[in-house]
Amino acid sequence: MEQPVIALVGRPNVGKSTLFNRLTRTRDALVADFPGLTRDRQYGIGRLGPAPYVVVDTGGLGEPDDVTYHHMQRQALRALDEADAILFLVDARVGVTPGDEALTRDLRQRGKRVWLVMNKIDGVDADVASADFHALALDRPWPVAAVQGRGVRQLMTSVLEDLLGEVIDTDEPADAEAPGEDDDPERPIDVAIIGRPNVGKSTLVNRLIGEERVLVYDMPGTTRDSIRVPFERDGRHFTLIDTAGVRRRSRVNDGVEKFSVIKTLQAIEAAQVVIMVLDAQQEISEQDAHLIGHTINSGRGLVLAVNKWDGLVPENRERIRRELDVKLGFLDFTRPRFISALHGTGVGRLLEEVAHVYTAARRELPTPALNRVLEEALSAHQPPLVRGRRIKLRYAHQGGRNPPTIVIHGNQTRDLPDAYRRFLINRFRKAFQLHGTPIRLELRTGENPFAGRRNQLTPRQQKKRERIVRRRKGK
Repeated sequence: MEQPVIALVGRPNVGKSTLFNRLTRTRDALVADFPGLTRDRQYGIGRLGPAPYVVVDTGGLGEPDDVTYHHMQRQALRALDEADAILFLVDARVGVTPGDEALTRDLRQRGKRVWLVMNKIDGVDADVASADFHALALDRPWPVAAVQGRGVRQLMTSVLEDLLGEVIDTDEPADAEAPGEDDDPERPIDVAIIGRPNVGKSTLVNRLIGEERVLVYDMPGTTRDSIRVPFERDGRHFTLIDTAGVRRRSRVNDGVEKFSVIKTLQAIEAAQVVIMVLDAQQEISEQDAHLIGHTINSGRGLVLAVNKWDGLVPENRERIRRELDVKLGFLDFTRPRFISALHGTGVGRLLEEVAHVYTAARRELPTPALNRVLEEALSAHQPPLVRGRRIKLRYAHQGGRNPPTIVIHGNQTRDLPDAYRRFLINRFRKAFQLHGTPIRLELRTGENPFAGRRNQLTPRQQKKRERIVRRRKGK
């Protein structure tokens, strides 16, 4: 089932972007203590709650005399059209304002389920503050503190249970892998093909399946929705997901294209492997890096396809190789594939790479082998000292698949530098050949059984202590 879409609306400076960051467990939305900071829509995958969902942050609606007010209003109203549920944020410290009342009238006309969220309840009596908001007649207010996270998980549990029509087990994390779902060898590999508009995604799909399955036209934005194309190659079943191109938010104005962004994010979450298509005739943009970063944060295997490689002069080929090293230097776990979707050059190797990445992401990592690699890494390069004490990493075991998750137990692990984490990840990747998939490293510190306890002195130690005290007093 597709993930529900939840929109955050409200007056300026009520905490929408703070709640967005809390729900997505990111810092993608800029947060500051002055109104009007968010002016466009921000999309993300919600990870706080019992099930995944798409969350949309919007600009504040309130001060019509602001020169950007009407633009923000159009953006926010489009978000309401896309949403399955609306979280209407209000400020518990300010109370009901004329802007809240005006926005309430607009929300009633939408015919969508509206959840009144009373934010900033820290230091405020929630019962007293909620009495004021009952005048809006939007069901009972939900008290939350987005900065501290108070009440947010309970709110999302109720919202998602209402949308999905079932009681959800809250002990299951949102991004957990369904048990046994991907162990079926007959289950097709879901492959999402993403990238900016007009880089050749639909052409690549047609080339892979050998027929004119999706519309191809030399104009950005031809594909608006995500299209699923099942097919079989060499006895292996695949489902290709052709997605709409994603441009920078400042260049996305059309309402249908905004909805395509949501479908693309949902396609990444639904896929096991993602093919990121780059145009060799264009520079690698910040939006390309953003899409790749979102794929890695989602834990999906990644295949990098540099399209339109045929016909490039050697100088341009060298330019794109330099850009890959400089702008995508963080992609040290996958190697780029240079292809031509139009002529078929290098396309046949893409599915082989997809199958390899899919297998690597679900590889079983035996505990003895993991500990052997950990010991070799520690012998080659010890962790640094922290406050005069050596960080100790004792043993490792596998904590999950898709992506491979390795759990390492020790002491002072929270002080382990990022550089050493990358060193360990590279050692595990090389030892188990986990190319094409991100690796998550979880560090856990065991509780100190002697924390908070004082040693009891023996009678002999007590007498020695008294002698030392008397000697110091005598001096």
